[in-house]
Amino acid sequence: MNRAPASVWRRPVHFLAFGLGSGTAPFAPGTFGTLAAIPFYWMMASLSLWPYLAIVLVASLVGIWICDRTSKDLGVHDHSGIVWDEFVGYWITMVAVPFSWQAALWGFVVFRVFDILKPWPIRWADRRVAGGFGIMLDDIFAGIFAWSTMHLWLWFH
Repeated sequence: MNRAPASVWRRPVHFLAFGLGSGTAPFAPGTFGTLAAIPFYWMMASLSLWPYLAIVLVASLVGIWICDRTSKDLGVHDHSGIVWDEFVGYWITMVAVPFSWQAALWGFVVFRVFDILKPWPIRWADRRVAGGFGIMLDDIFAGIFAWSTMHLWLWFH
């Protein structure tokens, strides 16, 4: 486990990369980062599809930069406390999912399962793609897998 640097509270880029501080949790920072993404999903869930997707796209592009910058500043590729990628992965999971607390929690579980187990190509992206793009890519893939699972679940319910 990598200890959270004090710069998280002093540098806005690090604060964002550490998921508004959620990545400073002493254990399971990815889980805490994903939990911290839920209230933002709740606020975005009433948006129509295109504005929601625009926010996710901007968050992804900004995430590449903030994760890369923070990783370089800390000298650690994909520090465990960098959880902006979990925010984006969760928001991808929840694209076009009508808000309910059950769906929000189910999406949390499904996303965390894919993010932790990392089936192909998630594991490949995690191991082979460097920089901020690499930090973001495996969680984008996990979000796409979880999104597919969520929509299968919605179809059957």
